[in-house]
Amino acid sequence: MTSLSRRSVLKGAAALGGTSLFSAPSFADSSLPVLRAAPASAQLAPDGYPSTPVWAYATEAKGRVPGPEIRLTAGERVGYRLVNDLPQPTAVHWHGIRIENAMDGAAPLTQAPVPPGEGFDYDFVAPDPGTYWYHSHNRSAEQVARGLAGPLIVEDREPWLRESGAATRELVLVLDDWLLDRDAGIVEDRWDDLHAASHGGRMGNTVTVNGVAYPELDIQPGERVRLRIINTATDRIMPLSLPHLSPRLIALDGHPVAPREIETLVLGPAQRADVVIDGRIDGETTAGLLLDPGNEEWVEIAEFVVSGDTLASRGSDVRPLPAWGTLAAPDLSSPQREVLLMEGGAMRAMLETTYRESLGFQDLTKHGMVWAFNGIADGMDKPMFQAALGRTVRMEMTNRSMFLHAIHLHGHHFTVLSQSGAANMEGDVRDTVLIGADETVEVAFVADNPGQWMIHCHMLSHQKSGMMAWFEVV
Repeated sequence: MTSLSRRSVLKGAAALGGTSLFSAPSFADSSLPVLRAAPASAQLAPDGYPSTPVWAYATEAKGRVPGPEIRLTAGERVGYRLVNDLPQPTAVHWHGIRIENAMDGAAPLTQAPVPPGEGFDYDFVAPDPGTYWYHSHNRSAEQVARGLAGPLIVEDREPWLRESGAATRELVLVLDDWLLDRDAGIVEDRWDDLHAASHGGRMGNTVTVNGVAYPELDIQPGERVRLRIINTATDRIMPLSLPHLSPRLIALDGHPVAPREIETLVLGPAQRADVVIDGRIDGETTAGLLLDPGNEEWVEIAEFVVSGDTLASRGSDVRPLPAWGTLAAPDLSSPQREVLLMEGGAMRAMLETTYRESLGFQDLTKHGMVWAFNGIADGMDKPMFQAALGRTVRMEMTNRSMFLHAIHLHGHHFTVLSQSGAANMEGDVRDTVLIGADETVEVAFVADNPGQWMIHCHMLSHQKSGMMAWFEVV
């Protein structure tokens, strides 16, 4: 495979399926606006290369990558009729939004995948401000890799932008990772690559920001900007750096954190971060958004072009985001204790695991399974656990594999209680947590959202090959 661009190419290494359980009814006379999933094309590779055939979302005539930004204020409704013009069934998951179970879009658990030519109505209230996203949740390792993802931005009820110490404007940065061939087409023949799935997953060779390889972003000297950064890659963990821009973290996975300075920001697949930056005032005209592709050599994936009049300083302190006020605090006096044990993958294979029956590792691979939660691969037959409505659940997550995992809980945000690695800080509130090899992370959440909720690795090759389960709040 040839290089597509010095700045946009990353050295990399591979693959999700779904079956139906049940579905909410879909009505043909829906009055909701349409969110269409259909084939499209996008200029992902640098100029001079052909456009790439993709699958994309559209609210107007033409689909684009990333999908159209959906923006509203906390407490308002999101309402769209998904129309499937793809050759495969699909569904839309509204990642990180604490909504009613039937609207979660988690095929095959909460609805049947929508067949080609048919539709499904999504209509729910977004209760919490923050940076979220939406994406396919059927055959996700393929469909997300083809482009089915877009930003979902829920603005604060209280004013923040342009207030004292806050930013004056914001930029949404959707980061993605593409595996392209010589002609800039998506590599088609490796969706079931177990070698990649048993390692870090399907790695691409081109990173885009808002669907563009190496974009230029304008910023004025001294200007304070809020970056809403979303990692929509299927598998790539993204260590990021913003040198010369004084980056301060203000939110993770949509939830505010006390503003803190950062040198490196690590985002696993599906994780988001809101970061405040200040345009450099030292006379230099550029600053970069840098990514470590895994070899400890930073590459530039976007460039901030500094131009215009120097703006007055907004000071060194950053105004905190307004508190949610909607998230119940865990009661740790007598929580329900649960364990999530991650095993499998290359170099430390499982000895024996349940997948419909007890199987050895070699037999598991014949079914496309190389990972397990609590000794069960693709544990969709019964819940991992049940929790009574309003009960605090304290979960110990232990990674006994050689690879990192980004564990996502649907329908809930959780508080990080303790960890052995450096990717998380005690007290952070998230919906997706990155857990390193041989690390243990403890989290707690209030099970206040009734229904059946998926828990899975959001490195979608790992999800497809075993790291998928669910829990029930009753």
